[in-house]
Amino acid sequence: MEKKYTRLKFACYSMNITMGAVGNLSPLLFLSFRSEYGLSYSLLGLLVLVNFCTQLTMDLIFSFFSHKFNMEKAVKSMPYIAIVGFLLYALLPLAFPDFAYLGILLGTVIFSASSGFAEVLLSPVIAALPSENPEREMSKLHSVYAWGTVGVVVISTLYLFFVGSQYWHFLAMFFTLIPLAGAILFFGQKLPPLETPQKVEGVMEHLKKKEVWLCVFAIFLGGASECTMAQWCSGYVERALALPKIWGDIFGVALFAATLGIGRSLYAKIGKNIEKVLLLGSLGATVCYLVAALVGLPIFGLIACAFTGFCVSMLWPGSLVVSAEKVPTGGVFMYAMMAAGGDLGASVGPQLVGVITDGVSASAWGGELSKTLGITAEQLGMKTGMLVGALFPLVGVFVFLSFYLSKRKNAKKPLEQK
Repeated sequence: MEKKYTRLKFACYSMNITMGAVGNLSPLLFLSFRSEYGLSYSLLGLLVLVNFCTQLTMDLIFSFFSHKFNMEKAVKSMPYIAIVGFLLYALLPLAFPDFAYLGILLGTVIFSASSGFAEVLLSPVIAALPSENPEREMSKLHSVYAWGTVGVVVISTLYLFFVGSQYWHFLAMFFTLIPLAGAILFFGQKLPPLETPQKVEGVMEHLKKKEVWLCVFAIFLGGASECTMAQWCSGYVERALALPKIWGDIFGVALFAATLGIGRSLYAKIGKNIEKVLLLGSLGATVCYLVAALVGLPIFGLIACAFTGFCVSMLWPGSLVVSAEKVPTGGVFMYAMMAAGGDLGASVGPQLVGVITDGVSASAWGGELSKTLGITAEQLGMKTGMLVGALFPLVGVFVFLSFYLSKRKNAKKPLEQK
């Protein structure tokens, strides 16, 4: 890639790290909010739902109306929106403690909108830059998100442990430094042209293509496979290994994110044949979910949770690479549709596992079966939820197998023609 785009790449990386802060800050502060403001678990869970729904809304807006936007201004506005969101999130509860939740909610909506912009626009920016290996550049972009998440989790956990949860506002303000760096890096940079449909009718033509929906379904499964384990692994480590929350976060969320980053970094360095990688990753993730659900020894469960990150590492960025090949004229529209599919999977997967876990834990038959197995009803519910979670990568095996077979078939065509 030409050296003149190096600064632009780092600007994109900074916004991917910002996405890691947006997605993980509120869950890490749940207990702080509950102890300081007496918020219910329903209100706390609503913050995560609002985060994903805001991003999904931005995805859908860009899917249908990307031609209405000035792409360069939209990309460069992302860090400023994030900064405003973090500042409102931190300062409104200080200024109006009686309305703290509304301040937190407003900040969440605003920085989630920035994250939605980033999710839709960063990938096509990187894809539009000249590169000898676009697949590896895409993997590198997404590996930054994973490593950024590791940093956010570790810094936040250690800060709350040593400084105190009552000073969480300063932690939120600290994270404004990341989008601030992005704003500085974007300043004065010229973006490559980004393709968008000329009008809504062009969008409708794309929506008639089966390749579009197959790719969206693929990233839906990838998002569900990744985010279900990402959100449940900390709870598993805390309950199964009886470790304090600080270690549950570090060995749960951070270790998962680290293996996620390792997988994406390796592909960015030496990866090839993305269809085969997707197939093997979905197979490996299925095995990891099953081990976490069925094996009794906690240490194996911990290893399975952590290694899931490695297995699912390319399911999201790899699906983007495949979609660019299958729908080469999709441009920003296709990236927006893929972002919507990924966000939907990231919302549905963890929520479904949560519903299953609660249902089994509270059921009479669950109580009886847990006694027979020598575990608590809650542990049985969690294991059942993990089994349900295994369905996402399992279905993904068949979708990614179709990609792999299609690629092999197309590779043979020139030889047959000769």
